Amino acid sequence: MQLNSFTKQISTAGRWMAKALMGFLAVALLWQGAFLANLSAVAAPTNTLIAADLGTEAQSKVGKDTGRAKNFIQDTKETVEKAARDNASKVDDATGDDSNFIERRARRDASRIHERAEEDANRTEKAVDNTRNAVEGAIDSIKDAFSN
Repeated sequence: MQLNSFTKQISTAGRWMAKALMGFLAVALLWQGAFLANLSAVAAPTNTLIAADLGTEAQSKVGKDTGRAKNFIQDTKETVEKAARDNASKVDDATGDDSNFIERRARRDASRIHERAEEDANRTEKAVDNTRNAVEGAIDSIKDAFSN
């Protein structure tokens, strides 16, 4: 289908108007973006106060979480020790008054479980403390970097 001269002129005008509209929109979006950036806020010294507040808040959160982790570790240790005592008591009840090999073995196992629970709890608490110290050190470093 061939376009007659009137249709060609309308088609050309439509393309020209579409290009002009697209260019106008591009300029408008760029113009608007220049005013959205608040450049004065980038150099404001209040940002260091915000970073310091966030750092202090993060350190208090780390302290709380460390306390919770240590409480959980102690609860787990006590649960393991209680289970070992209960098992030794059940063996003792089952064997009666006679002191035999199984009863001695159950007591020895209970004391070994108790010792291992203490060692594991101490080792885990030390790891929690080391992690807390590392996180607090990183937060202090970041706060120092923002304060200078």
